[in-house]
Amino acid sequence: MSTLRVTAETLTVHDHPNADALELAQVGLYRAVVAKGAYRTGDVAVYIPEQAVLPIALVDELGLTGRLAGKSSDRVKAVRLRGELSQGIVCRPEALADVDLVSAAVEGTDFAALLGITKWVPPIPPTMSGDVESAPDLLPWVDIENLQRYPDVFEPGELVVLTEKLHGTACLATYVVEDDRLRVSSKGFGAKGLALQEDPRNLYWRAVHGHGVRAVAARLAARLGASRVGLFAEVYGAGVQDLGYGANARSEGVGYAVFDVSAEIDGQVRWLDPAEVLEPGELPLVPRLYTGPYDLDRVLEVASGRETVSGRELHLREGVVIRPVTERYSPVVGGRAIAKAVSPAYLTRKGGTEFE
Repeated sequence: MSTLRVTAETLTVHDHPNADALELAQVGLYRAVVAKGAYRTGDVAVYIPEQAVLPIALVDELGLTGRLAGKSSDRVKAVRLRGELSQGIVCRPEALADVDLVSAAVEGTDFAALLGITKWVPPIPPTMSGDVESAPDLLPWVDIENLQRYPDVFEPGELVVLTEKLHGTACLATYVVEDDRLRVSSKGFGAKGLALQEDPRNLYWRAVHGHGVRAVAARLAARLGASRVGLFAEVYGAGVQDLGYGANARSEGVGYAVFDVSAEIDGQVRWLDPAEVLEPGELPLVPRLYTGPYDLDRVLEVASGRETVSGRELHLREGVVIRPVTERYSPVVGGRAIAKAVSPAYLTRKGGTEFE
């Protein structure tokens, strides 16, 4: 999930093709529907992204009472308005009336705390929860930013890899050589330095046992000369989220697909390409959809379509994850050069679930 930042942004305003009283205010590659004439290209306003939870007073102030997502109608979610995808909210809250938004845009000021805006945390079903323990040696996963918010993460023509982004739940597994032990966690618990205690009823442990992850991680650590190895995979199937890919997590057939690997070698943690360091057939991998020069239009094209995991195109594709062929740092996001692009059809599907 992306980090939550509520910032002042310079807008580019476009006509709405299907509504005379509406326009589209663009931030990065996102477009949010706004009232016609409210903003002009070059104006600066506050952008509140998807998955933001607003205080009710701000919801009312913005005239959005009863129009947002969630039980309390307070969560920002992508919607189609008169046929156009609207992602996020563009506004000028009264609480910032005396703030120089132009300077704030240059400085990258985050107004989330001042406005009382928080990040939505998906609920955790019982099968994904359990007793936890401190795990300081757990190798953590990182938040992946959306390419549409940060379109300059990659250089045009840079060699990149696009893998299919699966709609499941992230499983973090760290093998520690010193005590020959596997730590297993979710993305949420892992971010807090916590691991799930072994439990055959737990979804993550079922997936790890079912695919022999501990033995694979031990072999990989030996091949790399690593003191720790992290295997990051998506656990999926019917019973996990609304998109099942033909697997049934309610039975023993829990879907599992590795999307990233990290390893501590000589005291330094490195990110590694699963397809390069895992032996063929050792573990299932997320599908690789494209390798070649970075082209924004090509990425957005591949992000949409049908899933390829099942081999039967059972339902829509969530999107893609983009990373350079050569791992590197990105000053744009202030960390690892990696991003995601999500399908508009996925964002606006009916009956979707978003568990952690």
